[in-house]
Amino acid sequence: MIDPCSLEPKRLISLDDALGQILAIIQPLQANEIIELNTAFGRVLSDDMHSPIAIPFDRNSAMDGYAVISRDIQCDQSFSLTLAGTSWAGKPYPGALKPGHCIRIFTGAIMPDGADSVVMQELVEIQGNEIVFPAGTKPYQNIRQPGEDFEADALLCPKGRKLGPAEIGLLASAGIDCVPVISLPKVAFFSNGDELLQLGQPLTSGKLYNSNRYILAGLLAGFPLQSTDSGVIPDDKARLKSHIQRIAQNHDVVISTGGASVGDADYIQTILAGLGEVKIWKIAVKPGKPLIFGVIGSCYYFGLPGNPVSMMLTFQQIVAPALNRLSGTKPYTPLRITATCTDNLKKSRGRQEFQRGILSQDGNGTFWVKSTGSQGSHILSSMCRANCYIILPSECGEVKNGASVLVEPFSTLI
Repeated sequence: MIDPCSLEPKRLISLDDALGQILAIIQPLQANEIIELNTAFGRVLSDDMHSPIAIPFDRNSAMDGYAVISRDIQCDQSFSLTLAGTSWAGKPYPGALKPGHCIRIFTGAIMPDGADSVVMQELVEIQGNEIVFPAGTKPYQNIRQPGEDFEADALLCPKGRKLGPAEIGLLASAGIDCVPVISLPKVAFFSNGDELLQLGQPLTSGKLYNSNRYILAGLLAGFPLQSTDSGVIPDDKARLKSHIQRIAQNHDVVISTGGASVGDADYIQTILAGLGEVKIWKIAVKPGKPLIFGVIGSCYYFGLPGNPVSMMLTFQQIVAPALNRLSGTKPYTPLRITATCTDNLKKSRGRQEFQRGILSQDGNGTFWVKSTGSQGSHILSSMCRANCYIILPSECGEVKNGASVLVEPFSTLI
C-alpha cells in the first residue's frame, strides 16, 4: 500500500495486518492468583468457574400472591379457599398445604409441599379468612423451579471472561467467594517532547500542555492492569534510551507518546531498534501513521504518535486489543454499523481513515452520521463532539452526501 502523503513513498502495512501480527506476537501472561470476589471487578478469570449448587436452590414463588393446589382450581368459575398461613422470603410456611386451603406467599418465598401454582395477589378478593379466586384462574403458573437459572456444576463464567457487575453477581449467587484471576500486567507510560509543559506552568510560545499524559492514564484505567506514569522525557536521545531501557526491565508493556515520526528529534524507532527489535513502524491509517511496535526482551513496546487524536485512535484500535490479549481476555470484535452520511467528506486514496462523526438514529430506526468538522489529528475537541468513527477504506476517495458509510460507535471502544 502506497502512502501518497510521504515524500519517499513506501509500502505501508494495513491496520488489520498490523494488529494481526501484533496479536500473534503477544502472549497472554501465565501468572495467576486467587482473590476475594469483592475485589475482582474488572479482573480476568484464569480458569473456568462452575457452580457448586443449583439456582434457584428451592422451588419458590415468582411473585407476590397465593400458593394453591391445582386440583382446587375451578377454571370455569370463581372459587374460594381458606387462608392457612404465610410463606415469607427467608421464613417458609411450615408443613404441607392441604386441599381447600391456600397460603399467602411473597416473591422468592419457598413453595410449601403440595402447592403447585401461584395466583397473583391483584387477581383475588379477600373476604375475611377466605380468598376468592376469579374464573379463568390458570394452574401451574408463577413458580421458579430448582436449577431454572443454572444447575449444579454448570459453567458460570469461562476462562478469559472479564468480570463485570453481572458476572460478579452470578458468582456470588452461587456462593463463590474467591476466584482465580490472571495477574495484573505491569504497564509504564511516558511522554516525549521538549515542547511539553505540565499543568500549572505558564504557557509560552512554542510550548503546549501535555494532554496525552492524562488521556493515556484514562484509557489505561479501563483495563485490568497496574499502570505507572513514568513522566515526561525531553528530546534527548541518551536520556530517552536510558529511560526506556530501565522501565522495560520491570514492566510487561511500555507505551510512549511522541517521538515516533521521522523528524530530526524523533528517536524512538532508532532507540527501540538498538535495545530490542522493531516489529512494525508506520501503518496505513489516518490519523496515526507513525505507530511503532516492538519488543525489548520480554517487554512489549508501543510508540504512539504525539498528536492527541492519533494517539487515541492507535490506542483504541491497536493497543487496546493487545492489552486484552496480554491479560487473557477473550477477543471481541467492535460493533460496526452502516449509516447514511449527511456531509461531503474529503478523503485521499491510500490510507484507511477514521474520521470523527456524530451518529444518530431516527424514529424509523435508520442511522445517520455527520462529520464533526475539521479532521486534523491535533483537533482534540473533535473527540469530545464525536460519538463514533466514520471508517473509510484505503481505496475510498471523497464521500458524497447521502452515501452509505461504516461507523464504529465509541460506546464499543475502551
